[in-house]
Amino acid sequence: MRTERIDPWRLRIPRHGGMRVDGIVYADAGLAEDLRDDPCLEQVANVAHLPGIVGASIAMPDIHWGYGFPIGGVAAMDADEGVVSPGGVGYDINCGVRLLRSALTADELGPRLRDLVAQLFRNVPTGVGAGRRDLRLGRRDLERVLARGAAWAVARGMGEADDLLHIEEGGCLAGADAAEVSARACERGGPQLGTLGSGNHFCEVQVVDEVFDAAAAAAFGLREGQVTVLLHSGSRGLGHQVCSDFLKVMLDASRRYGIALPDRQLCSAPIRSEEGRRYLAAMAAAANFAFANRQVMTHWVRESFAAVFRRPAARLGLEVVYDICHNIAKFERFEVNGRERRLCVHRKGATRAYPPGHRETPEAYREVGQPVIIPGDMGRYSFVLAGTERAFAETFGSSCHGAGRRLSRHRAKAAARGRDLVAELAERGIVVMADGMATVAEEMPEAYKDVADVVGVVEGAGISRRVARLRPLGVIKG
Repeated sequence: MRTERIDPWRLRIPRHGGMRVDGIVYADAGLAEDLRDDPCLEQVANVAHLPGIVGASIAMPDIHWGYGFPIGGVAAMDADEGVVSPGGVGYDINCGVRLLRSALTADELGPRLRDLVAQLFRNVPTGVGAGRRDLRLGRRDLERVLARGAAWAVARGMGEADDLLHIEEGGCLAGADAAEVSARACERGGPQLGTLGSGNHFCEVQVVDEVFDAAAAAAFGLREGQVTVLLHSGSRGLGHQVCSDFLKVMLDASRRYGIALPDRQLCSAPIRSEEGRRYLAAMAAAANFAFANRQVMTHWVRESFAAVFRRPAARLGLEVVYDICHNIAKFERFEVNGRERRLCVHRKGATRAYPPGHRETPEAYREVGQPVIIPGDMGRYSFVLAGTERAFAETFGSSCHGAGRRLSRHRAKAAARGRDLVAELAERGIVVMADGMATVAEEMPEAYKDVADVVGVVEGAGISRRVARLRPLGVIKG
């Protein structure tokens, strides 16, 4: 795939063939070298063929190959003339991360770390089909979850009203319709509320080991030496089934509406069509399930800390910093060519990065910008960034979402053969507990790009700025 260097941080895939816009890839020279023969660049160009796309087909520096859209892809579609594509959201609808801060220091945690990780492993279900017997949803309860999102859990005593002020969209995406979620999706997802799942999902106990922007860190309630918790999970089997169900619908719709597809995995329907409306309603319902999922896990994290430290969670200061979506399509307003337009922004493996002063940036953070939470791998570090005006102007208010894979899961397992990764991480002071060692092998640190390199690109390009670095202390995985 031919590319042109725009500046030290960006490449252009020039418009050619059926592309309606250019492709823009955020990558410095080092990351670009890794992409030289990667099919994900072709996916960036393919997305640029979709009707109604505006600006550019954008890819973040954590880009890697995905279903239809690359993971790390951003595409904004005109709400009247554009299409919506399940491939632009992904199977794990509203996979996302939530960061909690605490009043504890790493020194206070030290002697209790292993006990805390064990308590979290008991309380927060992990693994493919895991669930807790004390949380079983009937159909009516599940419908309420799909309609209300995180607010359903708070109303059930699993959280505080203040939590909702620090979640993207307040923890509830508008337009959800449980009637568009199939019985099979409900059957798969119902038992999985409040669970991590497997793969790259995790619950990580961390320490803030460096602050880069003192004012923003203070606004986010972060300080050096402080214990934090990062949760990464999504809509589980429910969201996966919603995507599977609608890929069939969208393949038919693409033929019916005469949408030329360079890749059938980009199957789409006009946003204003019945198929488009139905998918967006089902996607919003799955997104709300994911918000509720992370809210329930937050409750169980608080219970775990309270049990280990023998103090009420409120006295431990476990508060939500922010909860952000990775895989979503949302209606947002941006200025394009001097005119404000309503767009359907697909972010797949990308996060919102709204600037200071924006009305949708939480009031507590409005002077410094929205928190942008970037997990790394379980052996190194994660970052907290803040959104910028430049992101709002250039990337439809978007930034990267993580480190991005370097090795496939198969290659990672091959590279881990014969190694005791849990012992290796223990030597670094990191306690790991997992449902199976295969997942630990798949998620070994070397399987991922160095997230500091990814963060360096988005900061260099001006679409996010560093606030703090978080170092892992304890991790639970499926």
